[in-house]
Amino acid sequence: MKKDQLLTRRRVLAAGAAAACAAGTAGLLTLGGDPAAPVAPAPGAPARRVPMKPSAYRLQPLTGYGPPRTAPGRTPVRREPLLRVSGRGRTMVLTFDDGPDPRYTPDILDTLRDYDVRAMFFVCGEMAEANPDLLARMADEGHVVGNHTWSHPLLTRLGRARIRTEMERTCDIIEEAWGDRPEWFRAPYGAWNRAAFQLGAELGMEPLAWTVDTLDWTSPGARTITRRVENGAAPGVVVLSHDAGGDRSQSVRALREYLPQLLDDGYHITVPRRHHA
Repeated sequence: MKKDQLLTRRRVLAAGAAAACAAGTAGLLTLGGDPAAPVAPAPGAPARRVPMKPSAYRLQPLTGYGPPRTAPGRTPVRREPLLRVSGRGRTMVLTFDDGPDPRYTPDILDTLRDYDVRAMFFVCGEMAEANPDLLARMADEGHVVGNHTWSHPLLTRLGRARIRTEMERTCDIIEEAWGDRPEWFRAPYGAWNRAAFQLGAELGMEPLAWTVDTLDWTSPGARTITRRVENGAAPGVVVLSHDAGGDRSQSVRALREYLPQLLDDGYHITVPRRHHA
């Protein structure tokens, strides 16, 4: 696709998501103090194609669907994404979307390793397919990998069959490279709909959004990203950043600045684990 056509398509998608956006009640995910401890959550593939870079547009989560439905032995079908966590002490979760990207993801992994911290990576299938070694490294170093669809489309403008394909292909790639099928998914642009919740649950995944958006995709500077994380830090916060989808060098530098500060301030940076039925 030509560059001007791609930009036009992205603007149309972003406009559609903005028109659909609605505020809602925050979900809550309970965490244990131990990163390895389980967590109880709150109440015919198409032919391969050349990967496209995910869009940089970001919107707030679409929520407001009401309480979840639950069935014994099954993942709950939620009507809103989980937005924050709850655990002992000053617990926070760092998340990175759109990767893996060999230009930035290795540096983020290096920093997390240096401070013995685990994070969540919501990957796009087309990026994961091109960089399976990075998913293998995430598995080796104890990080959690979530599903961010195959090609980063706006789910609210897709039919159920296409949404399933986007999710299912990505689940397969994650299982192949990371070692397990993902238990978490995040809708591109933060644009959720009923089909996404239902299909995610059918595939055994919980929807996780965020509490603090660093807006790093706007390239505000590493210091601004750092300040947003430090100002937003609080028990239960889920931080949204990106390791792909554009120039993420500022995100890499910011992580090196705010991570040691969060640890010095007594925050426990961990990852969620769900109880298995």
